[in-house]
Amino acid sequence: MSRLLAIDTSSSWCSVALSFGSEQPLFRHEKLSSAASQHLLPWIDVLLQEANLELQDLDAIAVDIGPGAFTGVRLGLAVTQGLALSANLPVIPVMSLDAIAAQLNQSGSSNNQTNNLVVAIDARMDEVYWAQYQLQSNARPKRISDARLSAPELVELSEADIVIGSAILEYGDRLLTPNAIIKQDQIGAHALGVLICAQAMWDQGMQIPVDQLEPLYVRNKVAFTTEERLHHGQLK
Repeated sequence: MSRLLAIDTSSSWCSVALSFGSEQPLFRHEKLSSAASQHLLPWIDVLLQEANLELQDLDAIAVDIGPGAFTGVRLGLAVTQGLALSANLPVIPVMSLDAIAAQLNQSGSSNNQTNNLVVAIDARMDEVYWAQYQLQSNARPKRISDARLSAPELVELSEADIVIGSAILEYGDRLLTPNAIIKQDQIGAHALGVLICAQAMWDQGMQIPVDQLEPLYVRNKVAFTTEERLHHGQLK
């Protein structure tokens, strides 16, 4: 099995995972918000030491490229770029929604009666990032739509059997339809999800040179103006 380091700082959680040989992946995952920048590199050093590996021993570094928290995504990419350049390693860009979907089979939350999945995460500014997937037995869910940005009411749920992601917690009363939907809001951004995707992408030769690594911005605008914040009740 490939030796991959996975990094996810696309949300308020800081998360790193390391796969090596046939061993179970090592990982750290904590809710740190803005403190992630202080912990990310030390955590990576600790995981490498536990695995008795040097950075140069890795095959590639995988990172969550978004969509997600702007500052967090930029942090993950900056650290990945620095490490990959220093060790002359390729990188594997993983979309956040794909990484979250990949964890569903690992969590045991899907079953034979479910076919369609929607991953929806809070995009702030009263909007949701989301994508649709088709569940496959013994395989990662297959994405069947692009990543989208919309108001919670406009997320397409008519065919969904399962909805997961942080948008349920934030916009549940506006997001969910009367249809029977299994809500798995505890599944969120995690480096283990990035690692699951990255291992499959590595097997398919989808690694790229570090100078091609870019964030995925579904939204161009990342903040409200003062007037908009007043309108949305964020300022008094």
